[in-house]
Amino acid sequence: MVRRDRLRRMREWWVQVGLLAVPLLAAYLHIPPPQLSPALHSWKTSGKFFTYKGLRIFYQDSVGVVGSPEIVVLLHGFPTSSYDWYKIWEGLTLRFHRVIALDFLGFGFSDKPRPHHYSIFEQASIVEALLRHLGLQNRRVNLLSHDYGDIVAQELLYRYKQNRSGRLTIKSLCLSNGGIFPETHRPLLLQKLLKDGGMLSPILTRLMNFFVFSRGLTPVFGPYTRPSESELWDMWAGIRNNDGNLVIDSLLQYINQRKKFRRRWVGALASVTIPIHFIYGPLDPVNPYPEFLELYRKTLPRSTVSILDDHISHYPQLEDPMGFLNAYMGFINSF
Repeated sequence: MVRRDRLRRMREWWVQVGLLAVPLLAAYLHIPPPQLSPALHSWKTSGKFFTYKGLRIFYQDSVGVVGSPEIVVLLHGFPTSSYDWYKIWEGLTLRFHRVIALDFLGFGFSDKPRPHHYSIFEQASIVEALLRHLGLQNRRVNLLSHDYGDIVAQELLYRYKQNRSGRLTIKSLCLSNGGIFPETHRPLLLQKLLKDGGMLSPILTRLMNFFVFSRGLTPVFGPYTRPSESELWDMWAGIRNNDGNLVIDSLLQYINQRKKFRRRWVGALASVTIPIHFIYGPLDPVNPYPEFLELYRKTLPRSTVSILDDHISHYPQLEDPMGFLNAYMGFINSF
């Protein structure tokens, strides 16, 4: 009898816990996105939007050196946004007449439709549409890319190589710490779970919070160059904007696309004759040294490479902006 009463009380306790947990979980899943910091708010208000097939795409377009014909287009990485370039933005305007960056569809301040089949092909088409929108479709452009943006740049390079009408005319390409080779890419555990999670993915994306995000992203930075908590909040605010955490699993399908289209995208890099450069943070756990660099040099023997300090990791433009900018200027001034 005593045991039965104890079991009954335990059941009642668990029911009460469950009843309490339901509204708490519901409230948690509807936590509004964090407010934008003054710096991130300024970045947004200084930018503009254009429409691509009914979707709003955010971009920055700064006029720099007067009289220079040079244009540079910046392609950001996963899971962040064009704000990744803010530390080198002013330096680029001192060299280029136009400095242009966008938030890819599903990232930053751009629209994040769901459900939606996100693809590298669509992102490349959005870059082309932006240049047409700005009236620059017939101008030669320099591409500067990082991570996810490297793959978009590879597709743009493939289209340029095919000499298709309406495509970008690419003058040069500089890549940085992107997984351009599927065989040397080491995605994070959370990325693996989300891209192949099936029915689990929607649950994981809804349960993702700042703590999970920051603990997952921090290890891809070097031990001495990790972002401050305020910088991490800026990154998280960009992701949470327009409920972007709910499309992360869809965006991550680029990893599978990269495997499927390896021949197309690596082949484009290996066969073009324009100047190509790679800026590499060698402590990168996602594209580890020396495996990645050995394969890169073997596959692209004509490309030049800048290796930054040993403690620089996956986000070189944020971890060592001066070193990154010097490396890029050394490349861009070499031809």
